[in-house]
Amino acid sequence: MIKLIKSTFYKEEETKKDLCFFIKSAKHLSFGPMCEKFEKDFSVWQGRDDTIAVNSGSSANIAMIQTLLNLGKIHVGDVVGFSSVTWSTNVMPLIQLGLVPVPVDVELSTLNVSPRTIEETWKKKKFKMFMLTNLLGFCDDISGIASFCKEKGIILIEDNCESLGSVYKKRKLGNFGLMSSFSFYVGHHMSTIEGGAICTDDENIATMLRLVRAHGWDRNLSFMKQNEIRRKFKINSTFYSRYTFYDLGYNLRPTEIAGFIGIQQLKYLDEVIAKRQKNFFLLTKAIHVRTDKYYPVEYYHMDLVSNFAMPIVCKTTKIRDDLVKRCDGIVEIRPIVGGNMIAQPFFKKYVKNGMKNCINAKLIHTQGLYFGNNPELTEKEIQTILRIFTSS
Repeated sequence: MIKLIKSTFYKEEETKKDLCFFIKSAKHLSFGPMCEKFEKDFSVWQGRDDTIAVNSGSSANIAMIQTLLNLGKIHVGDVVGFSSVTWSTNVMPLIQLGLVPVPVDVELSTLNVSPRTIEETWKKKKFKMFMLTNLLGFCDDISGIASFCKEKGIILIEDNCESLGSVYKKRKLGNFGLMSSFSFYVGHHMSTIEGGAICTDDENIATMLRLVRAHGWDRNLSFMKQNEIRRKFKINSTFYSRYTFYDLGYNLRPTEIAGFIGIQQLKYLDEVIAKRQKNFFLLTKAIHVRTDKYYPVEYYHMDLVSNFAMPIVCKTTKIRDDLVKRCDGIVEIRPIVGGNMIAQPFFKKYVKNGMKNCINAKLIHTQGLYFGNNPELTEKEIQTILRIFTSS
């Protein structure tokens, strides 16, 4: 079986040895200097001012939304747009935190929201914020989306959990919105086993994210920021200062183990991304040259495709069903991410009057699948994949 995930980490044995030594020598393993160093290193790699490490990409999404609520940039009852083909924890926090989610259809050609689809939906439902998913390492005209949001006063945030390292117009995905989320779950571009992060260039956003991450208290703020918030609320830096909760928050902190692994894995990230792109080019060009049974995904507009997994959108449900049978026991496959979110039971339960006309998302949901692309694919495995996906 060609698995979606082959190992816990890239260069797993080396990483495990380093991790064992770290755990034996570490004085404590709760949030500390390793996490803070990883935050700084990742900020440099991503090219943003601040990184706030959290315990998962899903936590990153809820932290971003709670932060906007805490700062009064959005309010309970506001309408919020989201990419219709995405993961559940892009949409669930909107519902959980009292916002009104509105799906925006994607383009079949890119699997992502475009300036056209966002504008069409906005004309019907004037959403105040848009939660953009950069799906599977791809994007549409994301600079056009950012321009539209700026023009209309829409807060743009990105879920970049599946597109770490992809580049559009010389700019990394995850750098177009006010803030962006990342996932370091096993099998993603970079693994800390469980883990995630939020990036932003806004100092006030970064401060609130750190409060939201840790119960609403100020322990992980800089000394200067601690003094500022304590003066504002007239809290003396004595016994009570460490147990004062300034705003709504959670416990979303990562451990020092995740921080240490992140530092180690970041060293290999460019190599991993290059291998994923190489695999993607080889697979997609071969598949679409040898057969016309699938809708091609456009990617030539991108500078770098840090592909997460290889999507296949079949032209009929029969083709998709036949593929599922052929892959059984040979190639592990999945639906394309979470598929069409408005078809999910939780969405139907909690969103009674949501817009339902997402034609492309529905097609991707019913006729699509993906198989794994990871830097450890062998030539033999690639040929097996090609034989299955190009045979008549």
